[in-house]
This record gives sequence, C-alpha cells and structure tokens, in this order.
Amino acid sequence: MPHFRMTGRGLWITALIVPPLCFVALFIVYPIISAFAYAFFDWQGLRRLDFVGLENFHTVLFVEPYRSWTLNAFKNNIIVFFALMVLQNGLGFILAYALWRELPGTRFHRIAVFLPVVLSTIIVAYLFKLFYHPLFGVVNISLKSIGLGEWAQPWLGQSGTALWSIIAAQAWHMVGFPTLVFLAGMQRIPGEILDAVRMETESEWVKITKIVWPLVAPSATIVFTLLFVGAFNWFELPYIMGGLDGSPFGSTDVLGLYFYRTAFGNVSAGQQDFGLGSALAVLIFISIAAIATVITTRLRAREIQL
Repeated sequence: MPHFRMTGRGLWITALIVPPLCFVALFIVYPIISAFAYAFFDWQGLRRLDFVGLENFHTVLFVEPYRSWTLNAFKNNIIVFFALMVLQNGLGFILAYALWRELPGTRFHRIAVFLPVVLSTIIVAYLFKLFYHPLFGVVNISLKSIGLGEWAQPWLGQSGTALWSIIAAQAWHMVGFPTLVFLAGMQRIPGEILDAVRMETESEWVKITKIVWPLVAPSATIVFTLLFVGAFNWFELPYIMGGLDGSPFGSTDVLGLYFYRTAFGNVSAGQQDFGLGSALAVLIFISIAAIATVITTRLRAREIQL
C-alpha cells in the first residue's frame, strides 16, 4: 500500500508539472531557439535561403538605415525605463506609504489604485487616445476650462509630447502593481522596530529613509527588475497609440515595434526580412537577460548593505 501511494502521488505530480513544461517548451523555449537559428540565414519572405553567419547582426547594428532605427528605438526604450522608474515606481512607493499609514479611506483607495491594472491594455490605450484628442479630448478641454488654453495641443501628434503622453498612460495603467508590492513589503516591517523609531523621532522623512526604504529593499528589487523587462518589451500601448511606425516621425518607436516591423513588414514600407528581425530579437533577448541579471545582482548586494 505505501508503494501504491507513492506511485499515485508521483503520477499526480507528473500530471501537474508536465503540461506546463510542454507549454513553456512549445511557446517559449522553441521560439527562442528558433530565433537564434533563423538569425544566421538569409530569408526571402518565409523561405530560408543561404547561411550568412553574423551578417544580419552586422546589418542591424552598423548598416544604415537600420543602425539609426536601432539606436532610436533603443534610446526611446531607455527613456521609457527611467521615466517609469520615477513616475510609476516613485508614485507607487508614495501611494504604498500612504496606504500603509492607514489614512482615511484606505480600503477604497486600495481598490481604486489597483483597478487600472486589471483593465485591458487595449482599453487603456483607446481610452487615453480619446483623452488626448486635440478637439474633444478631456485633457485639452480641462486645460481650456482653467484658463490654460495655450497649453492645449495635439499630444499624440507632436514628436516632443507623443512619447511622454504614452508614458503617462502606462504609468496610470500599472502604478497599482508597484504600490501593492511596496505595501506588502511595508506590512512585513516588525512593529517593535516602528515603536523604537517613534521613540527616537517624529520625522516621517527619517522613518522613510532610515527604516522603511532599507526594509522594503527586496520589494524594490522585484519591482525594478520587472519594470526593466517590461520597459524593453513594451509594445501594446505604443502600437495602439502611436502606430506600427512609431509616429510621429519615429518619436514613439521602441524595440518591440521595430522588431515586428522588420520581421513581418508594415503597410507603409512593405518591407519584410525575417533574418534581420530574428537577429534583432536575439539582440533584444540577450540585452534584457544580461542587464536584468546585473540589476538583480547589484540590488541584492545592496539589500545586504542596507
């Protein structure tokens, strides 16, 4: 009987583990390996031609106009990462601290802060496209109603404001996630430490910088790493709000759009090069994996120092 129970338990564990592993292998591992292989060949449409070695990587990184497109998309991804680091994670920490202090209406505000996260990205994108509409958008109407009509402008139609407008939409959409992660970290702070700090000082700044922030460092590591990966995988919002070309004039172009446009073509250019697209995908994957590993390692070391 014990042997039968062990066999049954083993079958049960196998039934739980094997399907997810097959799913991961089929839809994640296999596409990654395929992209690595495809990047070393020349392609005509979806037909594989001759082996070209590292030529696709050289073209993407050093041959115009691909070089300029690559640098522009990479630059925009960096802007997105640092902007969201301040807007999304910074505001998330402040909101988490306010909720942790149990200010009036805490229960309602917990729901209100996280509600945008559960909305579909497509809904958020089209909602903010309406908000930013130059004629009847709520942003311009609000500015005019408070006497700031000269600030009203086509937010998504200008190179100087388009990317920042999409970043603001992204921050509103996802600010609830870092808020809850930071709040969970704050709720694990022992009460004895807080009581000791209250006896020493009443300064909220001292509490945040000397106690709260060092003790939520593990939560910060998770949030910063996921933000980096998400910023360099950014696709849905800029695709819907700025278009596949990264309009206007490439100001909203990011690596995700650039890869899709290169590998599968687009309406305006009509070009398609699966080899170049695969090379670009490999470079994106390696960059994200390497930098995310460095960020995680450095932040973990910082946790120990704190």
